[in-house]
Amino acid sequence: MQTEKISLEQRRNKRQLLVENKLTFGGPAAELSIYDTYRAVSGVRLDADQLMYCGMVTGKKIMHGAEQGLGQGQIFLPHESYVIPPGGFVDIDFPEANEAKPTTCLTIEIARERIESISERMRDLTTLENLDHSWEYQPLVIHNHHTTETQQLLEKLVSLFTQDHPDKEIMVDLGVSELIIKLLRQQGREVLLNYCHQAPDANAMSAALNFIEQNLSQHLDIEALCRHVRMSRSKLYVEFKKQLGCSPCEYQQQLRLKAAAEAIGKGCTITAACFDVGFSDLSHFSRRFSQFFGCSPSQYRSKYAD
Repeated sequence: MQTEKISLEQRRNKRQLLVENKLTFGGPAAELSIYDTYRAVSGVRLDADQLMYCGMVTGKKIMHGAEQGLGQGQIFLPHESYVIPPGGFVDIDFPEANEAKPTTCLTIEIARERIESISERMRDLTTLENLDHSWEYQPLVIHNHHTTETQQLLEKLVSLFTQDHPDKEIMVDLGVSELIIKLLRQQGREVLLNYCHQAPDANAMSAALNFIEQNLSQHLDIEALCRHVRMSRSKLYVEFKKQLGCSPCEYQQQLRLKAAAEAIGKGCTITAACFDVGFSDLSHFSRRFSQFFGCSPSQYRSKYAD
């Protein structure tokens, strides 16, 4: 007996007129679900039995959950992700969903044992300097802008989950492992940054991060930074790459873009936000902003407008 192969788009087209359509695909110790919401609706609850990694594809969602640290509502846009711990939940509004342009997001549920296995390997391979950090996943909702690299990984996982590839099981397993590592690395980065904010003079890395934040709108003079923290240029770059996954200049640019986005979201003009955080060219700022957030500054402003 032959089994009919149905593409992801064909599956979507077979749906009936619903508020939401959900497609689910199984994998080793993980499950992918794709949600298309076709009507504006509020208060949709999303529960997580296992750890749930959520990525926005198109549209706009507003998440609620005081117990989850989301306050009165957290806007969720493409190029952003959030993680719900096992047993957690969020309530979601879909203010822009419609038949012509459905709001689409994906979730990847990952078995607790899979995460614990990766955590143990991370613990054996690397540590955060001067910090008691076990690499165990902390049961908190994590919401952040993810990198282009993470976006590409999510798109690759969707392709692997939904297609009949001969090496699907192995490749999905590798992709999910990479996603877990990125999650744990992001958590470790937040632990480090919080520690450095609390103790800015604790060590050279804390001093370097504090120096960059205190001089955010200024050109980053690497030699001056090296003198300030009493570290060689090569050692400085090694530590930044190891601890934060980027160079000092890349870290400064990330902070600038996030600060500009926050200002734009609060009603600041794009031009003012650009120059206030230290960019000297509006076109260059717009290109960098689009690369980082996956949309132009004006599109970002319209998404966050009430």
